[in-house]
Parts: sequence; structure tokens; C-alpha cells
Amino acid sequence: MDTTASAPTRALATEAVHAGREDLADLGLHAVPLDLSTTYPSRDSRAEAARLDDFAVTGAALTGPPVYSRLDNPTVARFETALARLEGAEAAVAFASGMAALTATLLARASMGLRHVVAVRPLYGCSDHLLTGGLIGTEVTWTDPAGGTPDAVRGSIADAIRPDTGLVIVETPANPTLAEVDLRAVAHSCGEVPLVVDNTFATPVLQRPLESGARIVLHSATKYLGGHGDVLGGVIACDEEFARVLRKVRFATGGVLHPLAGYLLLRGLSTLPVRVKSASATAAALAGRLAADPRVAKVHYPRIGGAMVAFEVQGDPHEVIAGVRLITPAVSLGSVDTLIQHPASISHRIVDEGDRHSAGVSDKLLRLSVGLEDVEDLWEDLDIALSAAERSRRPVTASR
Repeated sequence: MDTTASAPTRALATEAVHAGREDLADLGLHAVPLDLSTTYPSRDSRAEAARLDDFAVTGAALTGPPVYSRLDNPTVARFETALARLEGAEAAVAFASGMAALTATLLARASMGLRHVVAVRPLYGCSDHLLTGGLIGTEVTWTDPAGGTPDAVRGSIADAIRPDTGLVIVETPANPTLAEVDLRAVAHSCGEVPLVVDNTFATPVLQRPLESGARIVLHSATKYLGGHGDVLGGVIACDEEFARVLRKVRFATGGVLHPLAGYLLLRGLSTLPVRVKSASATAAALAGRLAADPRVAKVHYPRIGGAMVAFEVQGDPHEVIAGVRLITPAVSLGSVDTLIQHPASISHRIVDEGDRHSAGVSDKLLRLSVGLEDVEDLWEDLDIALSAAERSRRPVTASR
């Protein structure tokens, strides 16, 4: 099928259901076909050589029959088309995970001699580690997340940019504190340097960063795009020029999305608006109750809304994790069921303790990914777990 993202403007809910599927009726199909082939036969080797030569030079998506699944796959291409439409991008390139997508983005800019990155904490812990550790030859300058006013944050970004700066990276709402930045203002401060926005928490349902001046949008597709906790993937939405570089990096490094994952992610997109809106309503209600609860020291809930809530407890956060029964104590987020985790122990454990604390990730912080359960059932479970944590901080008196 045609993998370009151009199409008449339609409502997001309509695009979520139909993007990437427009040709099915003409093919005599209703459900999306799943193509698991790793290779594809062709008797015209001269034509194949010409197509491969063209890809090596341009990185453009192949036209005509597929060649090899590390180059492209028809099922994955459908997901890429749909995600690009939802983000309002010219193109999207899918990868085996969100970290593979970020790595490819860094390598694409580094291949142009632009190895320096400016980033704002907090980011997802493994993203932080990839940048800080210099594992792929990048150098990072962290701007001050506690710089006070938005002007201070924007100014620190502009001051950190160098001639060899290839990217500015932000996550908003941020993982796990749900801190937000003014994307339009930050994009302006980047000048000609592309702004990368990790849009995993918000999804295109709540914000489309390209409309605010970002050039590249990153998703851990494992989360809300899949939505059911059963698929691993990542995707970059961007212009076609950068997508061509990403395709060449993906082909060379092999971080491809499996076709079954592409199939599940495309299916997940069809219910994305409904899931995000429903879970967000429940999350807002829980955030309000937590904010009014004396057992909770602080609640973080973004102005943009969403299904993520972070809160700091008065008692032992580990007792809350141990005390839930309906809520699943597990890393990750964006599933139909509610998950809770302690960032300092899991998702951000790999970040230096001092850097965690300066970014607002306290040892008392818990991150709640709200699912589709009834709000009263979720609150009852949290209430019991919070009471257990509260009991743990009370001094034990000797019995007589």
C-alpha cells in the first residue's frame, strides 16, 4: 500500500480507526493482513539491485514488492502510516523498542558530525542513562529542570547549544514527575537544532508536538499506542527527509519492529482516543482524592491531563507497592489495567541518585498508570495500601 501520510484532514478518532487501512476494501479485506515473511521472492535481480541502490542513496521507502523484512514489511508500514497521520507528520519509522528508536535518532544525527545533545531532566531513566553513559559516542548537556520560571528553562537551553549540537530532547509530561514544558517556547529557543519530544505519556490524543514547533516525536509504542501490555515497540514521527536517514540506520543496525508487533500496534491505535480519554477522567478523579488525603504529601498531575498520576506518600512507599491487590505492582504504563511502581527502585534506578533528586524524583514518589477499571474500585485498593503504609510509620508502643 501507499505508505505516505498525506490524506484529507479528519478527526483524530476517525484517523485512529481508518489510517493505514484505506485500501482494505479494494483488496477484498476487512481485517488488516499480517505478513510474517522474512524474505520475498523475485526473479528480476537486476531490478532488485537498482531498488537497493536507490535505497542506499536516498533511504526512501521501497516501492513495489518487499525484498527483505529488515528493509521493510507491509504490516509495519501500515502502522507507520497510521501513527504519522495521528501525529500530523510526513512520515513515521518504527523500531523494536522505544530505546531503539531513540538510539537510531541519536545515531542519525551523530552520522552528520552532530554528537552533542541538550536535554532536560527528568527523562525516562533508560533515556537518561543512554545519554549520560556515552554508550554510542554522544555528549549531553543537561539543563536545569529546577531553573524556576519557563524563561529560565528556555534560556538554559539556548545557552547550552553549541555548533555540534544535533538535538534538544525533552519529555512532557515528564517521566515520572509529570513536569511540563512550554513546547512552543522551547522550540523557539532551539533555533535550527531539531527539538525531539518524547510524547509517550501524552499521546497525540492530548498533544501533537509538531504543531508547536518540534521536529521529531518519539514514542515508546509499548505503552499507550499498544495499550494492552503485550507488545514492545518504538516509533519516530518526523519529516520525510529525516525518516530517510532513520530507515538507513534501522537497516544497518537491525532494530526492526516485528510484523506481529506492528499488527498489534495498529490495532491498538484504533481504540487509543477512547482509552486515553476514559483513563484520563479516572486519573483526574484519583489525583483529586489523593491531593485531599493526609496520608499523601504531594500529588503531581499535569495541566494537560492524562492517565498518569505521581504522588509522594507520608509513609513508606514500598508498603504501598506491597499493599495493592487490584492494582498491579509493575513497571511500564499505558495498559488497560492500572499499574503502580516506585521510580527510585525501578524505572529511574539507573540514574545517579543525586541527579534523580535534583530532577524531582524523590524516594517517596510513586507513579500510577491509571487503566480502565472503575474509579471506586481503584480508590478502595489505594486506600487500603495507603493505610498500610501509614501504619508502618507509626512508632510501636510496648504492650503491658
